[in-house]
Amino acid sequence: WRGREGAPYSTLVPSHEVTINYRHGLPVITLTLPTRNERCQFTVKPVVTTVGAFLQDVQREDKGIERAEVFAVDGSKVSDATLMEVLLMNDFKLVINNTAYSVSPPVKDKLSSEHATEMEDIKSLVHRLFVALHVEDHQIRKERELLQKLDHLKGELLPLEQMKARIMDSADAKTSRLLWVGLALMSTQGGALAWLTWWVYSWDIMEPVTYFITYGSAMAFYAYFILTKQDYIYPHAKDRQFLHFFYRKSKKQRFNVERYNKLRDDLAEAEESLRRLRQPLHLRLPIQEINDKD
Repeated sequence: WRGREGAPYSTLVPSHEVTINYRHGLPVITLTLPTRNERCQFTVKPVVTTVGAFLQDVQREDKGIERAEVFAVDGSKVSDATLMEVLLMNDFKLVINNTAYSVSPPVKDKLSSEHATEMEDIKSLVHRLFVALHVEDHQIRKERELLQKLDHLKGELLPLEQMKARIMDSADAKTSRLLWVGLALMSTQGGALAWLTWWVYSWDIMEPVTYFITYGSAMAFYAYFILTKQDYIYPHAKDRQFLHFFYRKSKKQRFNVERYNKLRDDLAEAEESLRRLRQPLHLRLPIQEINDKD
């Protein structure tokens, strides 16, 4: 018989050299250790024990074992992550050093439906116990990771927040000045029209002028709608002008708006994850752990 690389093994030992018996519902694998030449029994838990864990137990028992592998009947290697429960369903070959043992697991009697239900209940209980014993450590570790991530993000955001505040103050001041300039121009226009109407000309002359000024203003508002796809509403127009000043100032100050938004999104996501982790229905941490972090 040849291995996966095509190299023949020196010996193919019959199946009686490796025996499998069930004791108290657990498989007991008995084999001969090559160095000490003595029989040794290995009790495995098929539901949780993997092939790799079983082979490590064999190598720990006999330090003279340099190679331990498991192959299927067709010669393909069985992964170390395969559960022993799956392996024991079919015949296989156990290779220790250069010796291949042919193994034929016994066929287990089929469990009654009632016994099978009890076994499933036991497996479910074991799983819940495992989760209950380890979820607290996992939550503490996850909380610490989130807190470290929050500190890191806040440290990166701090200089950006300071720069953003300065840019926003500058943009807000320019927007306010522009609004006051607009009010001043409108006041000047109204005063000029009143002066021309009552002191220089008559209303008969100024009426067409005011009409065309009104018509020109309507054209300007319509042009604003065409360019922005928005009605000329004063708060919206103020916000657009503020953003114009903000982005122009950001470009001059080399303020990376995209990076700032990305960091803010990451910070919000981390804070939301931490909030969900600390929800009473999911949280199983001791109270002092949260108080220490806060």
